Amino acid sequence: MTDVSMMRAVVFDRYGPPETLVLSDVPIPHPSSGEIRIRVHATTVNRTDTATLRAHPFFARAMTGLFRPKMRTLGVDFAGVVDALGDGVTKFQLGDRVFGLSPDRFGAHAEYLCVPANAAIARIPKGIGFDEAVVGEGAWYANSTTSLLWEGQSCLIYGASGAIGTAAVQLAKARGVKVTAVVGNRHLDLARKLGADRVLNYAKQDFTAIGETFDLVFDAVGKTSWFACRPLLKSNGIYTATDLGRYWSNVILSIWHGVIRSRRVRIPFPEDAAGFVQDLAELVAAGQFRGVFDRSYDLESIVEAFRYVEAGQKTGIVVINV
Repeated sequence: MTDVSMMRAVVFDRYGPPETLVLSDVPIPHPSSGEIRIRVHATTVNRTDTATLRAHPFFARAMTGLFRPKMRTLGVDFAGVVDALGDGVTKFQLGDRVFGLSPDRFGAHAEYLCVPANAAIARIPKGIGFDEAVVGEGAWYANSTTSLLWEGQSCLIYGASGAIGTAAVQLAKARGVKVTAVVGNRHLDLARKLGADRVLNYAKQDFTAIGETFDLVFDAVGKTSWFACRPLLKSNGIYTATDLGRYWSNVILSIWHGVIRSRRVRIPFPEDAAGFVQDLAELVAAGQFRGVFDRSYDLESIVEAFRYVEAGQKTGIVVINV
């Protein structure tokens, strides 16, 4: 007989490789005042999850737990149904189909999740399935860079085939920006379908020597450098990257450019998750944004999903069907 007070959740009690994760039965959470509980139908495994599992970079332990993780369950993206309301909640109703982000608590790699009703959560637009709605995490990180752009400007996105890169192409186009996407051979058609104005194959062409300059260059996979991309920048152009860079070069350069007030090198830091998810819901409803999905796994196969994401070869989003 099934214990209705318990749920399945993927837990970990120490930092380490994917094998550290264990599917266990844990108590179902109950919403506190101002919270809602979501019956999770879909979540994702992304770079934030894999980095947090391994406590990378090391200084991230200051937020996630110095010796052991503060949270037991990972998972930032979620999509599901509101199945319980805490006191004072009027924004949502039981049965609402919702999606969103839990960047502070994580916890979406489980059958149930409690989040504040005023957090990063919105109703799923009509016609979008749960497994199509888990699009927030990569888009949120992409938005921290594309929000620096204005209509009529130009940008180059290196690595425009991952969850962040595919989101960046679409968010930049929604802002009226001219986009050049740099991808491998098997992703050329994908970049064009997402709306890129120009697509470069990094395997056949040196994208740093194309003789064109941009208002912004975004390394969405952390595999290039400001030194390599400097010829691509206009006099006031900005270079951003999702990785710390070799020998932490991107961090050092970001600090230095901040000191001299040029702001030409930046490490994108996402903010206002709640506001962004609402904006993203509108873009999805308007047909201006769609998730790009690589593959899906059941919750029981989440260790395999982590291994695949850590391999660094995924195209778009890896979904977990809960």
